[in-house]
Amino acid sequence: MILGGKTMKKVAVIFNGGTISMKVDPKLQAAVPGVRGEEIMSMVTGIEKFAEIETYTYSSLPGPHMTPELMMGLSKYVRDLLERDDISGVVVTHGTDTLEETAYFLDLTIDSEKPVVVTGSMRNSSELGYDGPANLAASICTAISKEARNRGVLVCLNDELNCASEVTKEHSMHLNTFTSPEFGPIGVVDDNKVIFYRDNLNKQHILTDSYEEKVELIKSCAGMDGKLIDFCVKEGAKGLVIEGMGRGNIPPKMAKSVENAIKSGVVVVLVSRCYKGRVLDSYGYLGGGKGLRESGVIFGDTLPGQKARIKLILALGKTHKIEEIRNIFEEGFYA
Repeated sequence: MILGGKTMKKVAVIFNGGTISMKVDPKLQAAVPGVRGEEIMSMVTGIEKFAEIETYTYSSLPGPHMTPELMMGLSKYVRDLLERDDISGVVVTHGTDTLEETAYFLDLTIDSEKPVVVTGSMRNSSELGYDGPANLAASICTAISKEARNRGVLVCLNDELNCASEVTKEHSMHLNTFTSPEFGPIGVVDDNKVIFYRDNLNKQHILTDSYEEKVELIKSCAGMDGKLIDFCVKEGAKGLVIEGMGRGNIPPKMAKSVENAIKSGVVVVLVSRCYKGRVLDSYGYLGGGKGLRESGVIFGDTLPGQKARIKLILALGKTHKIEEIRNIFEEGFYA
């Protein structure tokens, strides 16, 4: 498309449910899906001056309804659009409750120079200050930016850009809920222009069309024993992610169950339940990181539990060789 003698870049916008596509049902007095993509785009006034838009609908699901199966389908959907020469970038809308998980899934499974931007909204279309259209506009501006190329999947809300591998939802209601607590945003959208302040710290892909859904997440807390771990192993779990305390330590009663799980062939990944920081084998007492690592536990660096689970789901879809999975998680982080 040519406007004013200038060739317009084309962006594919994939609507995938979430609060951005919701409005309040008068009978329920609660937000439910009910706003079509075309209606939302009609609120993004003036975007036609910046890009040509093609809209698609993948789902109208709330964030908590997302599954690894749906994430893989979405990844293939995005990849097909990126292969088109006329598409400069892709924007995906998503429910904010699981947005960081899907964005990370896409980041690991898509290897493209073209920008992929995931966005959503914290307020539904019936609320004052509905932020969906503004987030969409900023995301589209990012998708057409040449500076956004080769940066992996980005998350764009509240005019801030964060890497999918680093971002998390830190507040249940604030508009600036998506932050990268350890590293900060990678850039901003200001006056419809994209400004990047740093490069991605780490880029990694797990290029697979397979995944292992039987991966569970367990959070450790004071006095906890290993019965949840034992139950997961009994129920056929192929992988476990343990959110340990501090540097990566667990109560002593959990340690034996972790060891037994590994002996049973279950892949166990350890991360910290702390908001910031990485796990390390600093402590040698029972349940400490040193013993856990020696028993075969894989360390997940700074990943939060929910993202470590996404990574393990994909790693197990690609390979069942423990050393290959260890390299996927630890290469470049641990000697």
